[in-house]
Amino acid sequence: MKQSQTTNPAIRDSDEPSAGSVTVPIWLILIFGALFYWSQLYLSHNAGGFDEQVYAPFHSREELIAANPPKEGQEEFLLGQEVFGKSCVACHQPSGMGKEGLAPPLVGSEWVLAAGPNRIARIVLNGLSGPINVKGQEWNLAMVPWKDTFDDKQIAAVLTYVRNSWGNKATPVKPEQIAAARKEAHPGPMAAPELEKIPAL
Repeated sequence: MKQSQTTNPAIRDSDEPSAGSVTVPIWLILIFGALFYWSQLYLSHNAGGFDEQVYAPFHSREELIAANPPKEGQEEFLLGQEVFGKSCVACHQPSGMGKEGLAPPLVGSEWVLAAGPNRIARIVLNGLSGPINVKGQEWNLAMVPWKDTFDDKQIAAVLTYVRNSWGNKATPVKPEQIAAARKEAHPGPMAAPELEKIPAL
């Protein structure tokens, strides 16, 4: 008896499989959508980078600073940083390393790190002219006076910043010290030998 073609195993096995398409149930899509929405809400309220208690109240740097009063001495340091960024950075550079042929380094400078600010205060107030030795290197330059540009508080702040940045460590400068130096009228920029006669303290 002849076996039919449709029931022959050899013929059935040689048939090529075909891929079909199945529609994803709408309830599964809704579940995934709801889970995704919930996960975003969870991250928004619990992840550190999105914590509204940290970020939401402040819309600007000024608001953040106002809400977090600086520690003692930090306000003067920040003022000094601002003054340095506006008026000193072009010559002395953001690193405080100065620029060849333009300005000496402030990092590790014996003038910056003197026991007191008497000499460096007068450099900033009155300006500087002629050769000066900084860290074993002679610089022949001219620095403009800043006494008519900045008040005592601003000059004290920028000197405090310079004396305590880039690894420098020295005592802060008080506005009263700048005021005392300002009272000594000087006709023009000072020279290094003149400055060396002034007591460091």
